Amino acid sequence: MDDDIRWVKTHCARMDHGGCALRVGVKNNEIVQVKGDPDGFLNQGYVCAKGLASPDRLTHPGRLKHPLIRKGNRGEGIWERISWDDALNEIAENLIRIKETHGAKSVGFGVGMPKGLDHFVLIRLANLFGSPNIIASQDVCHAPREITGIHTCGFYPVADFHHKSKLVVLWGSNITSTNEEGEICSLLLKQLRSGTELIVVDPRRIELEKQADKWLQIRPGTDHALALGLLNVIIEESLYDGGFVEQFTYGFEELRDHVKAYHPRKVSEITWIPESLIRETARHYARSKPAVIQWGNPIEHNIHSFEIARALVSLMAVCGNLDVPGGNVQALDPPIMGLGQFVRADLIPEKRKEMISASHGVIPRFMTIPPAFFRKAILYEDPYPMKGFYAMCCNPMMAWADSRQTYEAFMKLDFSAVADLFMTPTASLADVVLPAASHFEFDDIGHYGLGHGYILARPKVVDPPEECWPDIKIMNELGKRISSAEYWHDDYNRFIEDVLMPSGFDYCRFAEKGYLKGPDSFELHKEKGFRTPTGKVELKLSTAEKFNLSPLPEFKELPESDDADYPYILISTKSRYYLHSSYRWVGKLREKRPHPRVEIHPDTAAKNGITEGGEVVIETKTGRITQFACITDTLHPGVINADYGWWFPEGNAKTQYDWERANYNILTSTEKLGKEFGTPNLKGIGCRIRAK
Repeated sequence: MDDDIRWVKTHCARMDHGGCALRVGVKNNEIVQVKGDPDGFLNQGYVCAKGLASPDRLTHPGRLKHPLIRKGNRGEGIWERISWDDALNEIAENLIRIKETHGAKSVGFGVGMPKGLDHFVLIRLANLFGSPNIIASQDVCHAPREITGIHTCGFYPVADFHHKSKLVVLWGSNITSTNEEGEICSLLLKQLRSGTELIVVDPRRIELEKQADKWLQIRPGTDHALALGLLNVIIEESLYDGGFVEQFTYGFEELRDHVKAYHPRKVSEITWIPESLIRETARHYARSKPAVIQWGNPIEHNIHSFEIARALVSLMAVCGNLDVPGGNVQALDPPIMGLGQFVRADLIPEKRKEMISASHGVIPRFMTIPPAFFRKAILYEDPYPMKGFYAMCCNPMMAWADSRQTYEAFMKLDFSAVADLFMTPTASLADVVLPAASHFEFDDIGHYGLGHGYILARPKVVDPPEECWPDIKIMNELGKRISSAEYWHDDYNRFIEDVLMPSGFDYCRFAEKGYLKGPDSFELHKEKGFRTPTGKVELKLSTAEKFNLSPLPEFKELPESDDADYPYILISTKSRYYLHSSYRWVGKLREKRPHPRVEIHPDTAAKNGITEGGEVVIETKTGRITQFACITDTLHPGVINADYGWWFPEGNAKTQYDWERANYNILTSTEKLGKEFGTPNLKGIGCRIRAK
């Protein structure tokens, strides 16, 4: 009976961006129903298909239930069950062996998308071990926007959907399909219903295009050209916010002269967007007060991500939409423990100098290692040897550019250990595999350290299987073995109380409230200026020469040069039913998207003899894969949109679950990298297609 169901309030989390408040029904330690919480701070009752299906991960028969150690050759899929003590001792002995032989920095600590305290416990683990090398995909996710914002205006300019905007610009953000890091679609949809105007900048005609005043169908990889073209019109027609520009920007005159080269006619040729639409969009954005740009993750997917982010922050600034309600804002945290204190940054003072990235000249304040540099260190010992890897909640074999290079690197490692819920292509190459608990199975805090100005309570809902441990517990116990035990807790839950202590809340009270939010403080620049060397928004970077950066955002070239042998432009988009490489084992979701599909315009399909549902070979200079045709007019005839993250859990561990067959990152390369973040071209790649 329903009367026997116990309802628990929590938030969505692991293997998802999280942020949606949930009401979870529990009976006999099993989740029987998930509903969106109408009182949710971000989602207001909304919940996506992944959230509804997420309990199926807990009871799936393929879930990892015991620690495993490799037997036989790496990648053969032969495992032996061992105890937790033996597993942790095995990992500790190998990491210490590598440290004693090559130094602590020869061990990398990898992280994907936990979005909880475990992310920062991993950094703490690395710091206490003595390694400066946290390996993460931030080069293509979050860091280009966050770090570029910090250099340009002193903070990460997030979209403020909690206050009314006159206009929202969705720039590479398909927010109703793939909600991103706290920018849940509910608040935007509520604004649209009340009259907020919408502009969409996207190579594909997304669902919200139907509600948009304008859709700019941009050529992939030319976002910075478009932003500079908009700046050209806004400045040429004196539509900018003169008061803000005069008082609070540095380098406006140089920017004004610089963008003269980006006449809308020229930008139209680069971006495929009509000149008239570029002019109309510039005027619309400049005259709308306040206007907000919700910039999505795709703008970080090519070697020019720094230039793109710089140009967009400049656009926000000259129109006076920074640090104002309903614009792009500086989100202030509630009173909680600072990240530096939590991860014990003080115990690794030379980290910046010792990181792998230090030899590659990445932008200052970028503190994780791009995967391309990590693999270079494994394969070529540049700038020094990398021999060990401990990873959680990540699947680099699918997620990192150039998957064959990833395979080669992981096969060469002296030792690797992976903690996860399921055996993935990456875990299948490890020496030790640890069974992790799901986010419904332990207490946690969400969105800590993400720069959105709030943290979310994730109370435990059910008990995990006996030998499935939360990542925080795993690392707490491993930390005692590879570093001084004084820095670790008897009970890993103490980490939660550490974070909350400055707020005056204990976890019980925090869970009852659901979230803690920092104060709404806008226009702080009027009192304190901006946290940059000049105290202003740096349209021209004052530190450009010091850090060997371009002083003004510029468009030099496409991500890849046009090549007649590869006449189409390849992009990828994430499915609403999966996140990166996760969830493909969940039956309810796999039924909705059973096969990897590639979107092709009808004219392009006809030209290449491709029919709906037919198998298609997609080929770049790097490799080839097969996916199934979805013929649609939602994209330009010159653009091909392939599915990302595909592997086949129903396959065989001995072949790493057919990791090559449909894997988008077989088609990508690390040959060209952006200097600032080590970002490869994940999109805007030349390709060709044919029916199989």
